[in-house]
Amino acid sequence: MPHNLDLIFTLTGGLLAALVFGLVTQRLKLSPIVGYLLAGVAVGPFTPGFVAKAEIAEQLAELGVILLMFGVGLHFHVKELLAVRRLALPGAVVQILVATGLGVLVARSAGWNTTAGVVFGLAIAVASTVVLLRVLADHDALHTPSGHVAVGWLLVEDIFTVLVLVVLPIVVQDHGPSGATDVALSLSIASLKVIALVAFTLVFGRRVIPKLLDFVARTRSRELFTLAVLALALGVAVGSAKLFGASMALGAFLAGMVVGQSEFSSRAASEALPMRDAFSVLFFVAMGMLFDPMSLPDHIGLTAATVGIILVGKPLAALLVVLLLRGPPRTAVSVAIALAQIGEFSFILAALGRQLEILPEQATQVMVAASILSITLNPLLFKLVDPISRWLLAHLRGADDPDVQRPSLVDPSHRAIVVGYGPVGRLVVELLRENGLRPTVIELNHETVNHLRDAGIPAVYGDASQLEILERAGAGASASLVFTAPTEPHSVIRAAKELNPGLRILTRATYLNQAAPLTEAGAEVVVTAEAEVALGMTLRVLEQLGATADQRDRARDRIRRGLAEDATPST
Repeated sequence: MPHNLDLIFTLTGGLLAALVFGLVTQRLKLSPIVGYLLAGVAVGPFTPGFVAKAEIAEQLAELGVILLMFGVGLHFHVKELLAVRRLALPGAVVQILVATGLGVLVARSAGWNTTAGVVFGLAIAVASTVVLLRVLADHDALHTPSGHVAVGWLLVEDIFTVLVLVVLPIVVQDHGPSGATDVALSLSIASLKVIALVAFTLVFGRRVIPKLLDFVARTRSRELFTLAVLALALGVAVGSAKLFGASMALGAFLAGMVVGQSEFSSRAASEALPMRDAFSVLFFVAMGMLFDPMSLPDHIGLTAATVGIILVGKPLAALLVVLLLRGPPRTAVSVAIALAQIGEFSFILAALGRQLEILPEQATQVMVAASILSITLNPLLFKLVDPISRWLLAHLRGADDPDVQRPSLVDPSHRAIVVGYGPVGRLVVELLRENGLRPTVIELNHETVNHLRDAGIPAVYGDASQLEILERAGAGASASLVFTAPTEPHSVIRAAKELNPGLRILTRATYLNQAAPLTEAGAEVVVTAEAEVALGMTLRVLEQLGATADQRDRARDRIRRGLAEDATPST
């Protein structure tokens, strides 16, 4: 047997365990993150059976952090933050300060020094993006005013986390706090390097990166485009560390911001970032490997206090801040409960604290246990949003809640997704618009997408078989999807039905025998070129022979019935 298979064994064991535990937690209506952490415990050194290589798992987790931060930058939009800045900006700052202060008190009571307490408090102050978005989506609150404030709030926390990741290694040198003068000098030098990195990435990157992606996109190769995005994310991350002395997380975040502001953002998110999801799973597995279940009784009090901060302290601070800023009660309650958990960024900060030898080993044990409990309970707590909101309305305001979901200005029955903008797609879009409908086009040619946007037609660049592309196009709130591209539609049909089971799908096919499989896949209407040619030729012959309009209509109906019977698979 070949030697040095630790990488393969770690990948295989970690992913298989994550799959099994993730499926179990998903069936139990819990966040899969809980399953990934438990998978790490199962393949870790503190439980019997297979033991993954911790050093390799940590390197894979570092790759997951880079791709995760790239994804954060890719989806970061300053406009979204500015739209909810009145509540999100001061609210997030106050909540972080309160949670950090409580974390310091708990840490000091456990005998840790103040520096460890601050890092521990910062780690439990930030919530999980993955968990928050999942909870909001599961309760149909993602696209409500409450959801917008919660997402903006989380953006502030993400930015704050990036700043801490950059500053913390500078402030703590030689595994301990440095003198004030040394810290000031080092911080100044590092700040200049970071400013240079930001300027270089945002100015030079905006000129070069879109052109590079444009060049690769013209090859029409999906593999090359995926490689280009991954190479950019990893290249900028490594370059920021080697050339500018900044963290790889910051470099990846900035690279994501540049790509996210280009017309390639949707395609980059849909095609390249599944790699992020895989390595993010390994990140949680690596964190779970650090947890020793047998040590839990030794620090049960510290764990309980930490869970209390996460489930009570943080939400209460957020609730009071939003109410004091005259935010709607439902928004206050929704944001407060949605933030009552910790996840990926908490572990990133904790990992950095361990690397700098600030946090004791006990901190990791406590945080993994607290994360599992908070992520498990968070979806259950969110069910209390309605009763608590009604109570607050009755006792605090006595007025209608402006945060109630309003009907969309655009009737969903008037929205349609058109996949492909070739000759057929162009005619479909024109006819839909002429009849007062609102089509959104999904197209893989970014030049066509730019042309459509210039013409005032909503368009999304990317592969329609990817859920994120369909979500960007609004398939979740649309009535119909018309597939006009001359390519295989099965994957698009499956993805669309997964996103919106009620979506009515109309698709094209070349041959009559292709209709039945497409109907079984979920298409309501299948128009085949073979059938339409036969029908058109028959009607033209009847017209030349002098058939009346009624005779041609009856013949059309009879031919369509016959074609439909021929297309139906025999049992």
